[in-house]
Parts: sequence; structure tokens; C-alpha cells
Amino acid sequence: MLQDGDKGAILQRDHKTYAVAPHLPCGLVTPAMLRKIADVAEKYHAAAVKCTSAQRIAIVGVKEEDVDAIWAEFGDANPGHMFGDCVRSVKACPGTQFCKRARQDSLAMGLELDRRYHGKKMPGKLKLGVSGCPNQCAETPIKDIGLVGARTGWHIYVGGSGGSCARLADLLTVREFTDAEALDTVEKILTYYQEKARPGERLGEMMDRLGGIGKMKNAINVR
Repeated sequence: MLQDGDKGAILQRDHKTYAVAPHLPCGLVTPAMLRKIADVAEKYHAAAVKCTSAQRIAIVGVKEEDVDAIWAEFGDANPGHMFGDCVRSVKACPGTQFCKRARQDSLAMGLELDRRYHGKKMPGKLKLGVSGCPNQCAETPIKDIGLVGARTGWHIYVGGSGGSCARLADLLTVREFTDAEALDTVEKILTYYQEKARPGERLGEMMDRLGGIGKMKNAINVR
């Protein structure tokens, strides 16, 4: 029996079938990929096709013996990282490319973060969100790292998480970051997390243990 995460498959409630989800960076999907997902779901008799909170499309309820064949159908598409201590997902709203309320290009920023970090090994699971405006449609308040579009740049939030012990993210600083500054700061936050976190510890849990947002600001030299 496959373990969760093996071959990009997650064991389902019946303890017999699995879910697989091709990686769709920031939820962007082509018509060709949509057709492929539908064809694969039909061919392998999936129980359901489910849009997930991580902006993936999961093919749910497939047999273990079909997992390899399913991934072969997708060719170069990588699995979405649905399990394990890594950067699980980068969620982004439509941003200035599509939304009239957006202040910053959240899709471009999200895709760059996805390119850099999706699947990267971390001490615990880690999720990123990028919202183009303060409405925060990418759920940035409950992401480990959240970028929120402001008038001239980005606000950065850190330490959020959902789950049974939810934690709202802390604003790193009131000043706004340029695109380049935001990317550099995210890298510093992740490096600090990799150096200081205990195995399985979320970023917010680590912050609380080490002294909160002030300690993080000093550690990564942000004012």
C-alpha cells in the first residue's frame, strides 16, 4: 500500500483508493489540462473530481494499481505537493491581470514564488498566499507567509495557519516592499525558519516559541 505522498497520491477515507492532483501553479489551468483531467478521471473510473482549497483539481478515488498509469497520462505535469514537510502550495488571487480591485500583480508574484519554492523541503508544512489587495482573497491571514498588495508595494504577513489551533498572521512591518524586496524578504524568512524550527513545527509556532514577531524582525534585519 502506498503511503501518503508516495507517487503524489493520498490515501482516501476508504483506505483502498487514492487521490492525485497535478500541480496547477496558482490555480492556473489550460483548457487542454482541463480536458486531460476529465479524460483521465473517466478512463480510470474516479469517484469524483474536486477543486481543492490549494487551487488544485484532485482526481479522487482511483485504484493504487492505476496511479503510475495516471501520471504517465499527464506527461511532464508534476504532482501537487499535498503531503509532507515542504512548501505545499502558493495560493494567489487574480490580481491586477484580472481583478478591478487589485493593487498589485499577485499572479506574477505568486507564480515566481511557486517557481522558487513549491515542494521545497522545510521543517514543517508551509503555505504561501498572495493577495492583490487588502480583501485578501488568497486567505493570506492564515498562511505561513502572506503577501498583500498595497498602494505602492506589498505588505508581508508571517506565521498564519488554519487547522484546529488556528493562528492569524502577524504584519512584519508597516512599510511596503517592492517586488524585489518582497522576494528577498521571503527568502530570509524561509532561511530563518529552516535554521530555527523544530521538526514538524509551523512557522507561527516557531515564532511564538522564540519570542514573536519582534524577534523575527531582528533576526532577518527588517525595520
